[in-house]
Amino acid sequence: MSAHRKAVSKCSVWSKGIRRGETAITVVILVCLGMISYAMAFFIREFCRSNAYWGVIPTKMIILSAAVFLVTAGGFLFVWLVPRRYERARIVELTDYLEQINVGGAVAVLATKEDAFSHLQDEMYKTVTELYRTREQAVLAKENYADNLANIAHQLKTPVTAAFLALQLLSNSQEKVQKHINQITKQLTRLQHLEEELLTLSRIDAGTLKLEHMQVDIYTVLNLAADNLNDLLSQRNIVVKIPDQGRVTFEGDMEWTMEAIMNLMKNCMEHAPEGSAIHCDYFSNPLYREICIWDEGAGFAKEDIPHLFERFYRGQRSGKEIKNNDTGVGIGLSIARSILELQNGTITARNLPQGGACFQLKFYSH
Repeated sequence: MSAHRKAVSKCSVWSKGIRRGETAITVVILVCLGMISYAMAFFIREFCRSNAYWGVIPTKMIILSAAVFLVTAGGFLFVWLVPRRYERARIVELTDYLEQINVGGAVAVLATKEDAFSHLQDEMYKTVTELYRTREQAVLAKENYADNLANIAHQLKTPVTAAFLALQLLSNSQEKVQKHINQITKQLTRLQHLEEELLTLSRIDAGTLKLEHMQVDIYTVLNLAADNLNDLLSQRNIVVKIPDQGRVTFEGDMEWTMEAIMNLMKNCMEHAPEGSAIHCDYFSNPLYREICIWDEGAGFAKEDIPHLFERFYRGQRSGKEIKNNDTGVGIGLSIARSILELQNGTITARNLPQGGACFQLKFYSH
């Protein structure tokens, strides 16, 4: 038997028990009323036999016994019927609430009432809210799925077309062979990079990206990220400045955190002028560990900032674009944000007052 059926069976057993208990209480009260009435009648009869003035006093006794009976019966009916009416009203209220939700009404918050239905009302509201959130996420995921397919098709079309064009030129002319080979290599490299990033995104979306939980030293992970970008940095004559602020760690995954930081550094490198520097800094407090990465470029375009971490979004470039190694497809920042969020982190982007684009990362302790 499934857990749901067991729960339903248990609830039905409890409800039957409650109904049987209410019936037993009703029978006991009626028996008590009958015994009281019989005792009063017996008392009046015996009193009439032994009292010569039975014409006046027994009448009062009859009225008294009738009043006692009526008061008792009235009290019983009040105690029995009022809660039943209140319960019926609450059931109707909750039923109307669910019917309103089923026809597409808004998720309204019912007035809080402390009674036997309070817990049921709270659970109904939580369930309805979660269902609405799930539905909204499903609709958004469907829309994003269509947009992502269109973006992927567009990203694939550009390098494939360029590679075919280079091959056609190569077949028609033996001159400048190396130039066409370099063009094909560049486009195939871009396709390979796109494939790797799409695979990472699919693993994140499917929840299959496994992260380790270990103490990650921030100074170490920043230096590893910079070392992996050394060739690209050298081509642009850009250096990465990382101060040693002592041992500051957070709990996360070293490799994937390095991957996220590499994407951020690469974005800074693409916007920074040649011969400039990418700066890093970090510190800690009881709530979180913070990392800042910024460049010496012109910063982000104001209209791009709200969309920087959207998939396949490529904003206006304020610096000179890397011409020979431009393999970006607009999902590096999205991957970085997803990786950080999986490690209880956040990321924001802003422009510095003195100029330059800055990424601010926070890894929370709890």
